[in-house]
Amino acid sequence: MNVTVTAAELADELASGTPPVLLDVRYRLGGPPGRPEYEAGHVPGAVYVDMDGELAAPAGPAGRHPLPDLDAFAATMRRAGVSSDRPVVVYDGGQGWSAARAWWLLRYSGHPSVRVLDGGLAAWTASGGELGTDAPSPKAGDFTAAPGALPLLTADEAAALARRGVLLDARAEERYRGEVEPIDPVAGHIPGALSAPTTENLADDGTFLPPARLAERFTALGATADAEVGVYCGSGVSAAQEVLALAIAGVPAALYVGSWSEWSADPARPVATGAQAG
Repeated sequence: MNVTVTAAELADELASGTPPVLLDVRYRLGGPPGRPEYEAGHVPGAVYVDMDGELAAPAGPAGRHPLPDLDAFAATMRRAGVSSDRPVVVYDGGQGWSAARAWWLLRYSGHPSVRVLDGGLAAWTASGGELGTDAPSPKAGDFTAAPGALPLLTADEAAALARRGVLLDARAEERYRGEVEPIDPVAGHIPGALSAPTTENLADDGTFLPPARLAERFTALGATADAEVGVYCGSGVSAAQEVLALAIAGVPAALYVGSWSEWSADPARPVATGAQAG
């Protein structure tokens, strides 16, 4: 099953008699919120979904972006017009983090057909796609959450996976090494994890690298289709983009949603620093 769609493909689908549900999930860590950008211009027909308020629960001991209440998430999706028998396409500003979070949540909750617009809104406008300012009022969908369709890791499971399989750290290399930590209380990484920044999943134009290039990248880290693979980041958002990139490469991977924001909040958990897995 394809997990991304090009801007040209999306334009054709939107012009067809059976267009996908389209969700705009633009988001920037630390703000400002994406809604003003959505209101200023979005792919026509797209419904705005808020990353912090609708794709995550409030920050706390489980991390900065824990899973949302899945009943509430399903209700949000129904209001956006999502039904189980209708494909969904999600996009963000181009980095792919929040779009991948929406993709992951919908797939984890049992939706069978969800894709991310490759390159996000930037790819849409670069291809000549027009923007609209009208907010649609879609017919309510019938989506209900049936969690468990994608693998999920707890902190203990992530620690165990780092010892027996491949645990990838999707943050910037300097955060992995423990040289800087701009957000969370402790710098470093989960012992045994390997550095694999999300920036290396993308080409210069913001689209994902071809499947063969991604497979080559992940194979060098030991992340292959027959390996047990997990991913974490700072708060479980950018790691979803890495899970998506792995899916493009044909590698299933589990997501540690709590990620470093949950791990580093517990002083009893070990911390490794430096360039080595530790």
